Amino acid sequence: MAVKDKKTRDELILKYYPFVKNVVLRMAAKFPLDHSEIEDLVNVGIIGLMKAIEKFDEKRNVRFETFAYMRIKGAVWDELRQRDYFSRTTRGKDSRIQKALFELQKELGRQPEEEEVAAHLGVSLEDYYDLLDDARGVSLLSLEDLPADFFDKEDGKGIRDVLETEGPLASLLGNELMIGLKKAIDGLPQKEKLVVSLYYYEELTMKEIGRVLDLTESRVCQLHSQAVLRLRSSIAAYR
Repeated sequence: MAVKDKKTRDELILKYYPFVKNVVLRMAAKFPLDHSEIEDLVNVGIIGLMKAIEKFDEKRNVRFETFAYMRIKGAVWDELRQRDYFSRTTRGKDSRIQKALFELQKELGRQPEEEEVAAHLGVSLEDYYDLLDDARGVSLLSLEDLPADFFDKEDGKGIRDVLETEGPLASLLGNELMIGLKKAIDGLPQKEKLVVSLYYYEELTMKEIGRVLDLTESRVCQLHSQAVLRLRSSIAAYR
């Protein structure tokens, strides 16, 4: 694509504006943001889209939407990180849960039950759910794990592509880690595996997943956070 002419670029921005908004709304759902903050992030996403339009190479075997998605998401994550929505307190809680999951997996030789994790942390099950609520914005792979020029030199693919093909993360993290990630997803408790599949593969919102599984949106978010932290603790052994 690599559009130079301003009129064509503006037409493309108008065409893909709903796409940008959809990506931003899905990301923003993980954070307590007001309307004006979401609008700011949409503007940031538009900048990511503009960079995608400038950088996209039609010779690559990748759809523009896939390439633009990673550019938009990367720009928004950078903005969220700069605003420090990932507070130190939240990151500390993420690490605490992840460490407990890692230790229990080693000790039990299987994925621990929620009650076992709560007991290991020395908290009630209700307090453990509160910790999962606080970990709502946790991501499987942080942008800090990627090289600075990742979005410039890679095609950029969704998690489905990454797990099913020799995608950019496979070359970055190594085949052993990717095999470990696939195995870790297969080893998730059934309900958490369903949440991961519906969220990342079918691209449903947390609310839609709740309707499918007959769960509250809040419970779906807890299961998502727990699943991601289980995966992170599992793949830590492969790093």
